[in-house]
Amino acid sequence: MKIDKKIVEDIAHLARLELSESENAEMINEMSETLGWMEKLNEVDTSNIKPLIHMSQEINVLREDTPKEMLSHEAGLKNAPNKDSNYFRVPKVID
Repeated sequence: MKIDKKIVEDIAHLARLELSESENAEMINEMSETLGWMEKLNEVDTSNIKPLIHMSQEINVLREDTPKEMLSHEAGLKNAPNKDSNYFRVPKVID
């Protein structure tokens, strides 16, 4: 694929970027270089390679879900910067 000024301008528009002429030229070079690397990957023989399904061989390495003692209401509010009896007080965010 040939990267030209029009393609860079379209991508910049979609990304909500404003690029100067020098930035456009630099982006054309960088995107062309990146696509060149991708073309090199297309030259590699992958016919005997199985598709990658997971990034590692580990399967759900999780701890057991065991019930534990809950935090009391008082302990939960103990370090609250601003509280009102049994509740956290936070700044109003909706008018």
